[in-house]
Order: sequence, then C-alpha cells, then structure tokens
Amino acid sequence: MSDSKIAIVTGGSRGIGRNTVLCLAKRGVRSIFTFNTNRAEADKVVALAAEAGANAIALQLDTGNMSSFDGFAGQVRDALHELKAEHFDYLVNNAGNSSAASFESITEAEMDALYNVHFKGVLFLTQKLLPLMNDGGRIVNISSGLARFAGHNRIGYGSMKAAVETLTRYMALELGPRRIAANVVAPGPIATDFSGGIVRDNREVNKMIADHTALGRAGVPDDVGPVIAGLLSDDFGWVNAQRIEVAGGMHI
Repeated sequence: MSDSKIAIVTGGSRGIGRNTVLCLAKRGVRSIFTFNTNRAEADKVVALAAEAGANAIALQLDTGNMSSFDGFAGQVRDALHELKAEHFDYLVNNAGNSSAASFESITEAEMDALYNVHFKGVLFLTQKLLPLMNDGGRIVNISSGLARFAGHNRIGYGSMKAAVETLTRYMALELGPRRIAANVVAPGPIATDFSGGIVRDNREVNKMIADHTALGRAGVPDDVGPVIAGLLSDDFGWVNAQRIEVAGGMHI
C-alpha cells in the first residue's frame, strides 16, 4: 500500500466527509482526516476505512483557527511518515459550520465564524499544506447549492460558499504550473446531522426539499462521497476549475 494515493479530508468524522473517506478507502486511497471534537466518531471511521481496505489516520483540527495550522502541518508530516510517504496527493476542504440567521439577525461574530471556516480556513490551510502536496495532485473544495439559489436564513452560509467557489478558480489558475487541479463540489441539502440535523430529522423540511428536487427526494451522504472520490481520480484528470452541483436537480 505504500505507493497508493493519500488524501487529506477535513471534517472526515461525520456526514459527507466521513462518506468521502470511506469511498476513497474502497478505491484503495489512504486518508488523513480531521475531526473537531468527537474522537469516538473519528475512531469509528478509522476502523471502517480499514475494513474497506485502506489505512486512515484521524487528527484533531479546528479549521477556523489559523494559528493551529503550523502545528497541524507538523502532525501531517508525522502521519505521512507513519504511512511511509513524504507527500500526499489529494485535498478535500470539507469541514464546515452552519448558520440559520436572517439578513436582519446575523451578527458580526456569526459572520466571522463562517468566514474563518468556509473561506479563510480553506485558503490558509491549503496554502500551509501545499509544500507537502505532490505535483499533479487534486483539490476539491465543498460549496453548496445555496451559492446558486437563495434560501431563507442562509445569507451568511450561502455567501461564504459562493466566495469559496471563486477562490477555487484562483487556486486552479495559480497552481496550474504544478499541475494541481482544483474543483468545487456543491451538494444540495443532505440528510446528515449538519445544521442540527434539520434535513434528516424534520419531515416538513425533508418533504419541501423533495418537492423542489427533480429526482424527488433529499440527498444523503452516499450521493456525494462517491462524486468527490471520483473527481479526485485520474478519470477526471482534465477537469479543472469547475463546479459540480450534486443536488438531484434542485430548483431547476
């Protein structure tokens, strides 16, 4: 396995990130993934990845805390050595936080928290990890359908996701000389514990989403993880600076 690819996935202990780590494992791709607070769930993902056929290493990280990135890069170096490698191949910037504030109610502190995780953290964590990334690697940043269509009480979250889409195009341009491609996956509403589990647990919200989706249901993590894993593969090697929405045809 020492010559197999290695991915770094932020927010890999739950939801879409967890599914991505496991989809990659099924493809023989090893992962270094981050979790914020729940070590027990992270350990479960490590065990499931091993069952699927690939090693995974869990590292704790708050992606909104830029001062921790130097230390995290050192931890990544150690993890790579544990995997008998010097560099990694893929980066998935998936970690996120949520907001249900309206235009009138959102606060500066809430906006700063969204900015730190969804934009500033993505930019500077990627910058910090670039020296450890192989030339010819691939980056996938996670956006949202809410960057294309507007939803009530999502002004902060949707706006930050739109910003990361523009950031991704600049990454693709500036990393082109290293043959590193950067793309965006933009999920629609997904039934996970994200945002308090509202899509998964609130029947009215779930039905509303299904009624506005061409394929007639809300999404689940299994709809998204395979797309991210596929986009990282050589099959999509000539796809760069693109946005792929994974929403079942919502609001078309």
